[in-house]
This record gives sequence, C-alpha cells and structure tokens, in this order.
Amino acid sequence: MKVESRREEPRVVGGWDDVVMHKSGLSIGEAAEAAGVTRKAIRVYESKGLLEEPARTASGYRMFDAGDVQVLTFIRRARTMGLHLEDIAELLAVSREGQAPCDRLAPRLDQRIAEVDEAIFELEGLRRSLGAARERLRVGVDDGTDASICPVVEQVG
Repeated sequence: MKVESRREEPRVVGGWDDVVMHKSGLSIGEAAEAAGVTRKAIRVYESKGLLEEPARTASGYRMFDAGDVQVLTFIRRARTMGLHLEDIAELLAVSREGQAPCDRLAPRLDQRIAEVDEAIFELEGLRRSLGAARERLRVGVDDGTDASICPVVEQVG
C-alpha cells in the first residue's frame, strides 16, 4: 500500500472505497472513526510527524482526506503489531520517498519479538512468584517472622 500525498484532489487509494468524502474532507472525528483510532491519537500522530499537517477550513478546523485515513489505519495496524512510533515514522518516511518500506520491517519485527520474549520470561517469573505467595497463604502465614504488615508481601525478593 503506497501512501499518496493529500495535497492533490482527495482520492481513494488502495481499497479505501468505504471512506465517504465530503466536499471539503473529513472532520477529525470522522477520520478517527474511519481509521479506528481516537481523536487524541490523531493529534499525537500529527505532533510526532507521522501524519502530515492536514488542510484546514477557513475557521481553522482540520480536514482529512482518504490518504490521511489510509495513513492512520496503517499506523493503527502497525501499533497492533507492537511497532514503536519511531519505527512507524521511518516506514512512512520511506514510503513517502517512493521506496518499499517492507524491506526495513524485518529488523523491527525481530526486535519486537525479542522484547515480547523478554516480557514473557518476566511474566512467567512473576507468575511463579505469585503462585508461591498464594500457596504460602493457603498453608498459613505464621512462619515466625517479625513482619509488620503481611509477611507474604514483605518477604518477596
């Protein structure tokens, strides 16, 4: 999917036929709904440079087009994969330069897989610790310690 510039006449690109464009574009709420993100997310993406500055009405309201919705949907999907905003920004920049961004995706996916593996390892350790604490509660807490509140919690490493 190639990101098209929105500075031309708004047009549907890459299967976004369900985006209904008003004469002047979509409001931030309409764009958010069409892309499956929040208005706040749009503002964050815009402030981080992932989304180009949208056109504005004479009264200053942002107006988004199908290309903006395409980018917002891409960002949402990339976030669902766990990609960081910096990674997404680079992929979008490469796409805007007319290059294939997927060539740069593999190392980022490898990094996310490593991060997920580390989180799983840490969560498995937490699970064991919680299970041991629960077992101590089941058999009784009185183990002769001078705990001031709860020995099960106070003896956790």
